[in-house]
Parts: sequence; C-alpha cells; structure tokens
Amino acid sequence: MSYGGYGGGFAPPGGGNRAPPPGADPQLWSWFNTVDTDRSGAITATELERALINGDWTPFDLDTVKLLMSIFDTDRSGTIGFNEFSGLWKYIKDWQNVFKHFDRDHSGSIDGQELRDALAQFGYNLSPPLLDLVQKKYANQTVGHGAPVPGISFDRFVRACVVVKQLSEAFGKIDTDRDGWIQINYDQFMHTVLSLP
Repeated sequence: MSYGGYGGGFAPPGGGNRAPPPGADPQLWSWFNTVDTDRSGAITATELERALINGDWTPFDLDTVKLLMSIFDTDRSGTIGFNEFSGLWKYIKDWQNVFKHFDRDHSGSIDGQELRDALAQFGYNLSPPLLDLVQKKYANQTVGHGAPVPGISFDRFVRACVVVKQLSEAFGKIDTDRDGWIQINYDQFMHTVLSLP
C-alpha cells in the first residue's frame, strides 16, 4: 500500500528492528512496528490515529479510527495485534479502491452524487432526505485555515458506508417479515443502537 496513496492509508514507515513472526509479510511487519510506537506488540487507538492519513495528508477522524478498532479488535483487548492489523491493512486497501472508483471527478473527496452511487451499488437506496442527512453528517468540517472542504474525505466515506451498512443490518434483524416496517419499544431501539460499534 502506498502511504498516503489515493484516498488515504498509512503514513510512511519509520522502520522497525523486531523480527517478523514466521510467515509474516516483512513489509507489513515493518508497518506494524512503525505504528506500534510504544513497542508493546499491540496497537492502541491513539497509535492508529497517528498512523492513518487521508490522501491530502490530514489525519483520520478519531471516530473513524475507533470504528476501525472496534471492527478489527476481534479479541476485544482494546488494542490490535499483528494478525488483526493485517486484516485492517487489507480492509483499508480495499476501501482505497472503492473510494477511487466512486470519486469519479478525481477531486479527492466524495460528493453527494458519488455517495448516492456508492451506497446504491452497495444495495442501500436511501431516500433523497436520508442521503442529504448522511452527506451533511459525514462531510468534511474544516481543514487547514478553517476553510471548509467540499465533499467527504476518505476516512469519513469509509465511516459513512460502514455505519449505513450496520444500521441497515440492525434494522433487517428486526424487520423479520421484510416489509420495510418495524415496531419496537424504546428498550429494543436503544439496545439495537447501542449494540452497534
């Protein structure tokens, strides 16, 4: 993976002198050691946040980092080890390709039409008001000298798509008759929402 690359990814490696585990990709092991700045053998959310960058060299949004941690911290230790990191690495590479595919104007961000196309291709045909809400929620806030940047950056695009997927799947578990309607009480609603990463 190129560091920066198209859309985003990991910052340039700084090296690492620990030997990789048997069968490990040496380059991936080097990246892991670069991210593991305290040399604990596991990566924290703070370390991951410092390592992940968007294509414009801005750091990943902390909420996106936490979401990624929740997906890849399979043993629920609060950190990710090398094997979990390997999955995260592949996940980010795959998302880079998705981002590049849908950023049709090559602006480095996803606009409303591109977001609609991406979500529709994933099978989520959101109504225009919902699509507008997603776009506003995940649009870039400010960068640099406080000037707003149009569209959705790589990290926030990943988060928007993952959240829409998770919410849709949670709804689908309750919508057992598949008619697009559910009836739940407050406790069921809160449990469903709070159970999401």
